[in-house]
Amino acid sequence: MSAIQEKVVLITGASSGIGEATARLLARRGASVVLGARRTDRLEALAAEINATGGTASFQRLDVTHRPSMEAFAEFAFDTHGQIDVLVNAAGVMPLSPLWNRKIEEWELMIDVNLRGVLLGIAAVLPTMQAQGWGHIVNVAPVAMQGVSPASAVYHGTQYAVNAISEGLRQEHEGRLHVTVVSPDVTGLADPLAERIAASYAFERMRTRRRLAVPAEGVARSIAGAIEGYGITVPMRSAARPRPAEHAW
Repeated sequence: MSAIQEKVVLITGASSGIGEATARLLARRGASVVLGARRTDRLEALAAEINATGGTASFQRLDVTHRPSMEAFAEFAFDTHGQIDVLVNAAGVMPLSPLWNRKIEEWELMIDVNLRGVLLGIAAVLPTMQAQGWGHIVNVAPVAMQGVSPASAVYHGTQYAVNAISEGLRQEHEGRLHVTVVSPDVTGLADPLAERIAASYAFERMRTRRRLAVPAEGVARSIAGAIEGYGITVPMRSAARPRPAEHAW
């Protein structure tokens, strides 16, 4: 049996880009995927496609910046499947522009989606994973290990922060919770992250780089490889949620 088969995998940002590609790939490899994003029409179509081809997919509208929405998403996944094995935080935005443009609303958006969304995702699934005694959190943080470039200071800042949070989470739960940061450079020209790039020179530079970039499916394969590499051993599912206090790490 594949290390992915029969795992319950929650995916944020699943309506497009890396999240969508990851959902398709993991479902083909036997995971039960739970899709979350704001565009429910796209989630519904993707879930229908996966289910029609023999996979298992469910979906719920998700705003990663809203704590009750994230908690409801995790609760929906647990109520549907009885456990949460993996969370893939794939939601992200990238409205690049130089700091002197003072696009403060865009800064707030990147902080809310790219950083706050990851923290809320961790907070939503961690009690269940602690209670189970297993779990894997995969944070997608593009260019998290690379230097800052013009017009990308805030975006890079959120990605560096995700990397730091992931490392801290790994250290706090070493040997009991798997934590992976998948850090691609740039993906294909169709990646929706590029849709909000405000500075024209930044957009043109990104277009040039994306001609040599890997497709979202390539990043999805890296995520699948990380999940398979850890090979979480999952006990038989229980019909009732165990209480975290009884299974404290």
